[in-house]
Amino acid sequence: MITLKGENIYLRALEPNDLEFVYAMENDETIWEVSNTQTPYSRFLIRQYLENAQQDIYEAKQLRLAICIEEDFPAIGLIDIFDFDPKNNKAGIGIVIQDNIYRKQNVGSEALNLLINYSFRHLNLHQLYANINVENEASKALFTKFDFECIGIKKDWNLINGVYKDEGIYQLINTGVDELT
Repeated sequence: MITLKGENIYLRALEPNDLEFVYAMENDETIWEVSNTQTPYSRFLIRQYLENAQQDIYEAKQLRLAICIEEDFPAIGLIDIFDFDPKNNKAGIGIVIQDNIYRKQNVGSEALNLLINYSFRHLNLHQLYANINVENEASKALFTKFDFECIGIKKDWNLINGVYKDEGIYQLINTGVDELT
């Protein structure tokens, strides 16, 4: 699919052979804060999830895609559309790059750009939003690069390591511009 292919990366549907990658991502406690995860997942549960990952976005209300840098190369991250609301043409969006070596190489920017364009062009969404911990400077910089605006702060929203932390809600309205950055 051309829509989900960029200059250096592409986004693809999850495959059964992504089991170990998704298992590692879901059980990596260092990213639980960003993924809002609190408990580990078993291979059994992830295998079931992957078996059901073929559900249509209109049925599942979410779409999780693997971020890849080349054919037959293991995924390096995940990007999600969640809380898909076709009645009101909106959805949440989230991204996690597993390995630090890919985090400052424009991979996140390219993946986010592809998913924004896909969401606006193919899903006809009017708006996207992201929930970002106010201390997560990297995520705030990534999303604001694509004109997401912080429209509010949810005070003491998430309990992380015994401390309540604020979370910003960032919103991007589809203005009808053909192509983002």
